[in-house]
Amino acid sequence: MHELYKDSNGNEPAYPRYYRQAEKKLKREQRKLSLMQKGSKNRDKQRIKIAKLHEKVANQRKDFLHKQSRQITNVYDCVCVEDLDMKAMSQALNFGKSVSDNGWGMFVTYLKYKLEERGKILVKVDKFFASSQTCSCCGYVNKETKSLAIRAWDCPQCGVHHDRDVNAAINIRNEGMRIALA
Repeated sequence: MHELYKDSNGNEPAYPRYYRQAEKKLKREQRKLSLMQKGSKNRDKQRIKIAKLHEKVANQRKDFLHKQSRQITNVYDCVCVEDLDMKAMSQALNFGKSVSDNGWGMFVTYLKYKLEERGKILVKVDKFFASSQTCSCCGYVNKETKSLAIRAWDCPQCGVHHDRDVNAAINIRNEGMRIALA
């Protein structure tokens, strides 16, 4: 998972991956903690130091997600997202740290309350909707499943070249608008 999301225009936020940046420092501090005597004052101080590092990472992530959701809320009246089970995705696809670092669930929650606050709409498209397998130009549904390593594909029916994520975003937008207008 390289980015937080990709929109239907092909834009993606420059997500800094705060946990990955702090990982080396956390590892070093946790190693120090493991070598300390249980019940000692220094061990308690080290535990607090590690907790502060984790809190800093969480606060950086929350700040970024708040700012990103506010930008989207200011620009759009209707936002369509795929209803993903990120916990299952992190376990099944071995994206554990990356998925957790993104904070997708938190981002959707922020988007939802900020959009509702302004009388705007958040539409969740079902996770089983074949967004990345459907051609956004002609509607052809590719039956063969593609691995996540394949980032681009050509439609066999109309010949259009698709970026996997942008194509999926366009399909999610179209399906979300269909749901919103129904």
